[in-house]
Amino acid sequence: MLPHLLFNLPRNKKKIILVLFDLLVLLLAFSVTSLYTNQWNGFLDSWYITFTMTAFLSILVFSASGFYTTMIRYMGTNQILKILLATLVSTGFYIVFYSAANYSVSNIITISTQINIGVAALYSGLVAIIIIVSRLLIAELYAFITSRSLAKVLIYGAGHSGVQLLQALKSSKQYTVVALVDDDEALQGINVNGLKVYNPTHLAKLVKAENITQVLLAMPALDREKRKEIIDKLQSISVKVKTIPALSELADGEDHSEPNKKIDQLRDIGVEDLLGRDPVEPIQSMLESCIKDKVVLVTGAGGSIGSELSRQIAKLSPAQIILFDLCEFALYQVERDIEKIAAEESTKYKITSLLGNVLEKERLNEIFTTFKVDTIYHAAAYKHVPMVEHNIIAGVKNNVFGTLHCAQAAIGAGVSTFVLVSTDKAVRPTNVMGATKRLAEQILQGLAQKVDAPKYCMVRFGNVLDSSGSVVPLFREQIKAGGPITVTHPEIIRYFMTVPEAAQLVLQAGAMANNGEVFVLDMGEPVKIADLAEKMINLMGLTLKTEDYPAGDIEIKYTGLRPGEKLFEELLVGDNPWGTDHPRIMCAEEFKLPWESVRTVLDGLEKACDSGDCERVRELLLTSETGYSPNEAIADWVWKEKIIKSAAEKDNVVSVFSADKAKRIVDTKNIESVEG
Repeated sequence: MLPHLLFNLPRNKKKIILVLFDLLVLLLAFSVTSLYTNQWNGFLDSWYITFTMTAFLSILVFSASGFYTTMIRYMGTNQILKILLATLVSTGFYIVFYSAANYSVSNIITISTQINIGVAALYSGLVAIIIIVSRLLIAELYAFITSRSLAKVLIYGAGHSGVQLLQALKSSKQYTVVALVDDDEALQGINVNGLKVYNPTHLAKLVKAENITQVLLAMPALDREKRKEIIDKLQSISVKVKTIPALSELADGEDHSEPNKKIDQLRDIGVEDLLGRDPVEPIQSMLESCIKDKVVLVTGAGGSIGSELSRQIAKLSPAQIILFDLCEFALYQVERDIEKIAAEESTKYKITSLLGNVLEKERLNEIFTTFKVDTIYHAAAYKHVPMVEHNIIAGVKNNVFGTLHCAQAAIGAGVSTFVLVSTDKAVRPTNVMGATKRLAEQILQGLAQKVDAPKYCMVRFGNVLDSSGSVVPLFREQIKAGGPITVTHPEIIRYFMTVPEAAQLVLQAGAMANNGEVFVLDMGEPVKIADLAEKMINLMGLTLKTEDYPAGDIEIKYTGLRPGEKLFEELLVGDNPWGTDHPRIMCAEEFKLPWESVRTVLDGLEKACDSGDCERVRELLLTSETGYSPNEAIADWVWKEKIIKSAAEKDNVVSVFSADKAKRIVDTKNIESVEG
């Protein structure tokens, strides 16, 4: 097709075509003007000289004005003004050279002023109109051809942000906007850059009629509740939804890897938009209380919560921030983040990255004492429920004894405040991870009774969106892979919060710490995981595949509760929470064991872990008053393998026995069945 061939020509060839076209325009204008003035002198005498000189200089002026370097597809008001000015200059050349060719040189100025104004207007009008109209037609033709291969989208929001997005997408190589919708009745029915603004009630019809593949949400100032209403409305249409960055992101950048985001940097709808509540705003004075001008240490600084804690701390002017983690690469990454924050905010504090394990008592004592640490945020823990169920000894050592060693080292170093990052799974736990975190809480509550102890406290929260191990990134991967989405149970529910919320809650808790309190966040209503999965499917423009609708795109597959998993989680052991200085943070002073009782449990656990005795570990957790009530048999991989091989040796089995035999042996020990 000819237009395609022309648009795909090299840039230099396009310039030559435009120059030739403009020469033809000038020739046409000369011819028409000559006929109008009845002074056609032929092509070989004065008319030829006038045309040649005027055309040559005019093309030079056109070139200097950017006629042949500006991309026609982006032609706007500035380019049109340049064409008009260049045309006036060309008209001046025409008048001067016409006068010089037809009259004596001494009379040029006199004759030039006597030329009919209509002649000049005719010449300049023809040149300007033909050049402007031709280029606008080319731009429209290009837009028409390219739009046929672009995704057709609709912008939800015709306010300032929507118009900005529409302007930005004019040069997009991905989208072509076909309509806008807005809830504001004052905007409905008007035209924005040639596109009509519709009432949202027309959404379904527009999507179908215009073959719209995506809706772009351009309402960054809306609160979460209103956004959720709109998203629920869009979900029923099963169209992919993207959104522009929030106002704060446009100003600052959502994170330090992507500062100063632009309005056309579209992203998928975040699951935080589905929660239906605004993030809990922190109180600045409480954030700074344990950080400003202090030496602050974060254990597990490379993890999801630990790294966000470190980034938040970096913005609060500590005297020194110490990043402590076992993983070298994770520590390197968070160190780079902190250095970037320090550079951008022009703050001066020392950043110290330390490799180490919270089980190394001497290393911890040396670090806390050497650096004279004021505040500790203890985020180092194994948190993935099934993983800890299958690695019980490692989970107990890291979560329980790692906390013990850090807490004791804090006493010896004179640390002022110690904040433990806990979990809602510590409440009436049914899994080893939850039991270890509850025991970690009891360690701090027991040590808090000592006279020389720091101000200990712990913070419990639910699932953290997009943290490692969260269902959200897993669901995204499964949807992109074509499904199915795996959900353990159709009725399972969870509380959710954002990573910044979780970090800010931890930081503020330190300001309220006194004697082993438990702090929890009011996180609104819990979310059914199956509903969350279905919304994510729909908002990515896909449909749920069910028995009633087998033509759907993505299926939800229910796999059954995993070892140690509960249908719902709680945040408090008792029912006696009270308010704090923060309206959305609650506090509870729960049942505390005397330190001597906690110490007895720890001594027994240490011996059981050293001998790898998972049965004894479970017995001690059951009697430790953590509220531990397992709903599954022991699932530790190493312990099960030892039991199976021990039984095989007793049966004098030389070769590897069958899966059925292994299953029977494991079942006789009252532990979870294995396969193969």
